[in-house]
Amino acid sequence: MSVWWQQPAQPVDRGRLAQALAREAQLTKPAGSLGRLEQVAVTLASLQRRGAPSLERLWISIFAADHGIAVEGVSAYPQEVTGQMLANFAHGGAAISVLARHLGAPLELIDLGLAHEIAPLPGVRHLNIAAGTASFLHGAAMTVAECDAALSAGQEAVQRAVEDGAELFIGGEMGIGNTSSACALSALLLDQPVSQLVGLGTGLTALGLRHKTRVIERAVAHHRPHANDALETLRRVGGLEVAALAGAYIAAAQNGLPVLVDGYISTAAALCAVRMNADVRSWLFYSHRGAEPGHRLLLQALDAEPLLALDLRLGEASGAALAVPLLQAACRLHNEMATFAEAAVSGSFK
Repeated sequence: MSVWWQQPAQPVDRGRLAQALAREAQLTKPAGSLGRLEQVAVTLASLQRRGAPSLERLWISIFAADHGIAVEGVSAYPQEVTGQMLANFAHGGAAISVLARHLGAPLELIDLGLAHEIAPLPGVRHLNIAAGTASFLHGAAMTVAECDAALSAGQEAVQRAVEDGAELFIGGEMGIGNTSSACALSALLLDQPVSQLVGLGTGLTALGLRHKTRVIERAVAHHRPHANDALETLRRVGGLEVAALAGAYIAAAQNGLPVLVDGYISTAAALCAVRMNADVRSWLFYSHRGAEPGHRLLLQALDAEPLLALDLRLGEASGAALAVPLLQAACRLHNEMATFAEAAVSGSFK
């Protein structure tokens, strides 16, 4: 029986694409001289079904959750930090809080489930799906019901964005241990050795990295015989916030809302989303290539060209927020540059 994430995405408007390409060819510049900014603009025109693409109305959702694998010593920080950082988001002190203010974008905070209970925070949606995931070293991270609830949380976030008139959806994450989850997901979905994907995360030493590698290798070996598709792989070694991001990306494509994908964790969620529903691929833009080794391989698997390469490790949608002005500039250039006829310029650049 079909479930909501299998429903088709909105189609690309090929007519608008042709119109946008024709306009680009008439703008007062040498053909192709704005590089990938031209590609961004014409793609957005085809997705938004409008002659003048626009990304002035943004929506940022941050999904926070804990990972049971953290108890295996794979992170430099204790699980309490997830809740502490969520409070920092709520009080406006985190990097994404600063960047959202800079962009004038609404910042939605969603607590999917923490290992350590915290008091309700102002402006935070506390869903409490579970007390974080279970350790995936020897068992599944999530039950079927928990994974489904997390996917639906992403879908619901997109619905709020659509109701607000958003023109671009950005999802972010916070969860101690989530680079281990992204690494395990990547190893299983890409059929690559953990050693080619694992990274320092935030603050691990070389000794800590060796331990993290061994833990993930054992977990991947345990789950590989059972990880038959993207959804089951997500349930077994993913996180609540990773599932929510995957659900959000699928729902955004179904609702005709372009997505700007953040870093390593978000790209692992994007690969899950595309494997669960291939239509989603057309609706994803990629903001940056981070410092984690696995991020590069995920981007290659998605045939994705990120806009920036800043060696970021932060997550929480910070890289995506940094890339927004580039996308906005691409739209303005496409919409506001004069054509040769308008500028009374003879001929055209070759």
